[in-house]
Amino acid sequence: MSSRTACRTTGDSIVQKRATPRVLIVGAGPAGLALAIELGHRGIPCLLIERNDRVGYAPRAKTTNVRTREHLRRWGIADRLRAASPLGVDYPSNVVFCTRLAGFELARHENAMYCAPGRNPLYSEHAQWIPQYTVEETLRAHAQSLPDVEIRFRCELRGFEQDSNTVSATLRDLEHQRDIVVDADYLVGTDGARSLVRDLIGTRMEGQYGLSKNYNIVFRAPGLANAHRLGPAIMYWQINRDAPSLIGPMDSDDTWFFMPTHVEPGVRIGNIDARAMIGTATGIDLPYEVLSSDEWVASQLLGDRYRKGRVFLAGDACHLHPPFGGYGMNMGIADSVDLGWKLAATLHGWGGPALLDSYEAERRPVHKWVLEEAVVNHATLGNQLLADDIEAPGDTGARVRREIGSRIQAAKMREFSTLGVVLGYGYDDSPIVAPDGSAAQERDFINYVPSSRPGALAPHAWLHDGSSLYDHFGSGFTLLASTAATTTEIESVTADAAACGMPLKVIQPGEGGVANLYPARFTLIRPDQHVAWRGDGWPGAAVIRTVTGFNAP
Repeated sequence: MSSRTACRTTGDSIVQKRATPRVLIVGAGPAGLALAIELGHRGIPCLLIERNDRVGYAPRAKTTNVRTREHLRRWGIADRLRAASPLGVDYPSNVVFCTRLAGFELARHENAMYCAPGRNPLYSEHAQWIPQYTVEETLRAHAQSLPDVEIRFRCELRGFEQDSNTVSATLRDLEHQRDIVVDADYLVGTDGARSLVRDLIGTRMEGQYGLSKNYNIVFRAPGLANAHRLGPAIMYWQINRDAPSLIGPMDSDDTWFFMPTHVEPGVRIGNIDARAMIGTATGIDLPYEVLSSDEWVASQLLGDRYRKGRVFLAGDACHLHPPFGGYGMNMGIADSVDLGWKLAATLHGWGGPALLDSYEAERRPVHKWVLEEAVVNHATLGNQLLADDIEAPGDTGARVRREIGSRIQAAKMREFSTLGVVLGYGYDDSPIVAPDGSAAQERDFINYVPSSRPGALAPHAWLHDGSSLYDHFGSGFTLLASTAATTTEIESVTADAAACGMPLKVIQPGEGGVANLYPARFTLIRPDQHVAWRGDGWPGAAVIRTVTGFNAP
């Protein structure tokens, strides 16, 4: 019998043992819910545990980016999230920089994060400005509708043992105050910034903790939207000496968020008169009703490893970003998509040992790049943009505001026009991507240039019938064949896939625009919509063995 590695926090007695899921997921935030959905759609029984009594406590992230919403489209719930938008999907996603809501406008970025509805050739779904708790509730409802997903609230991890075949976890049923032992094939920690799973597998977070201490205040202010002349926006950056801050609408019923970007060191949120600070920052006197307030720390941290044996980390458990750019939640969901299809392939038997090894190899370099982008954005906040006479009347004030406006346009485009980051990353050095010798694209945080080279996100296109090209991809691998490919050639590929047990769907779109995006005779696309291989001739089953993880590099 193989030896077991024990990682437990208590020695409590065991009173009950439950049925075996294939994957145990710890933490029902966006990453945990996304992993449960990805597995549930692939027929993998999973158990998702959460120590709280529900999802969606804190507002936190508000940007669901285009790539995340493309995953929701694949799961069939993008329209459901769109309908849940409290401000309405047509609400303009402008970001306005001003001295105060009642003051002078300095600059503005329109259609920030690409939230405007309508068809864009580069992606299948627009982004959405929506509170994280609404996103979590949409994900939870869908996850619980899947027969292979079980969610248990008021249940926490106490520890686990693992050997070469199984992870045996001790859970605490907090409602009935009893311990439960659950055996699973794999365990995934999506348990956030204070991850217990991370601690138990000995992962160290490297980087810088505490780039800044921040405060998030949620308040109700009837009439505030019409009490200024700056027009609708999702964020107003207020740049003044009294209370530099971010403010914006968050939910229905006149619910707003307020985030000071500078508070004197040592001041705790309990000692802040939030209503007075909001009034000072905006220059608008209203009966502000504070609904909640919390402190949080912006950090730049990356786990030194994402796996130990059969235990993995995803989301904030292994990478923590400053929030500027809206990357954190979206990166966590992308982690779960990457890991989810690989776990499913392994458990279904057509994924080899290099498949799960590739999770960290693919995701960690992406996290490192995105962390660097978020830190650049964090370096320019409202208090860094201050200047004397910013609120002065007359020509002197106007000149200062023009100068600051130019600085804002240059510095903050990197935060609000980020399609190059959101869609432009690839897995060039992945052990399960078959390179073709083409040169890697230069990284560009703004401009996204679609490419069908191996490792890149498969280029998107709208087809003549109005559907997205992505709608025609299979849940397994997809072979996109050019119109020049013959039936005999395609049958050779499908026969090799069948012999290897790899699920494969073949599509052969006739649109010229698709042919321009996919110039090779054949392009093999992974379940997560990244390109695995391309070529003008089929080299045989060796390609399949590489992309499914059986041919280790």
